[in-house]
Amino acid sequence: MSEMISATILLLLIMDPLGNLPIFMSVLKHLDPKRRRVVLIREMVIALGLMLIFLFAGERILAFLNLRTETVSISGGIVLFLIAIRMIFPSQESNSSGLPAGEEPFLVPMAIPLVAGPSILAALMLLSHQYPDQLPHLTLALCIAWGISFIILLMSDLFLRLLGEKGVAALERLMGLILVMLSTQMFLDGIRTYLMK
Repeated sequence: MSEMISATILLLLIMDPLGNLPIFMSVLKHLDPKRRRVVLIREMVIALGLMLIFLFAGERILAFLNLRTETVSISGGIVLFLIAIRMIFPSQESNSSGLPAGEEPFLVPMAIPLVAGPSILAALMLLSHQYPDQLPHLTLALCIAWGISFIILLMSDLFLRLLGEKGVAALERLMGLILVMLSTQMFLDGIRTYLMK
């Protein structure tokens, strides 16, 4: 149960719905509100499908690549640490959507890489490798994290109005700080496993 809670928090932090709020809004701002909702639902469902594929195929991918658990844990910790640093110290370029004006997004950039980016896919592969017998719990953790992200993004107008841009930025930095601690723990677990062998 504790693994499921920590997996849910980890996945939610990597998905970073609060950090994605301004980007999602800038990508969808030219669309009619009803169409905006349809596009958001479609992109989120595509992202969930892709994440589930990586969760269930992750163990096979790692076995095919012949990677040991501690290797994945150490490298996963480093990758997550770098993501957390980017959340705490965001660069200005991360706000550009890369879409031509007036174009409706499909797959890119909303589903991939904003929701189902390389970091979340790597984390899902790592979790499926670390807990191969806990796949139902990991699936539930992923669905909960995805559901929370979905609600936050669906209510983006309300969140931005309540928190303001500074409030969203402050929350993202706080989430980044928590992710730093989780990534450090993952890195240390990998080192400990390696030293014990």
